[in-house]
Amino acid sequence: MAYPASPYIEERNGGLYVEGTRVSLDSVVIRFQEGASPERIVQSFPTLKLSQVCGAVAYYLENQQMVNEYIAESQRELERMVPPLSQSNPELFARLEAAREKMGSKRT
Repeated sequence: MAYPASPYIEERNGGLYVEGTRVSLDSVVIRFQEGASPERIVQSFPTLKLSQVCGAVAYYLENQQMVNEYIAESQRELERMVPPLSQSNPELFARLEAAREKMGSKRT
């Protein structure tokens, strides 16, 4: 897919990144969708400048449907590549579930 050009976003290795950084666009967008301000996002990703975050958010807002589809496809791909812990390590998953249940019973 061809993505709209932007001085703040670059396509690299099939992904979208904040220009000149290793920070993915979806990392910034997801934090923004969660309600984080651009200043808070900079705190989360100290390699970014405020202008880069604002540019990434503007790119998202101008291309919202396309970016949302890109993020959804990236998440589906990740789910295909990384099996759930319950499948990849059932023993560890069972221990974690037991610990979670035990902690839940202590809170009541």
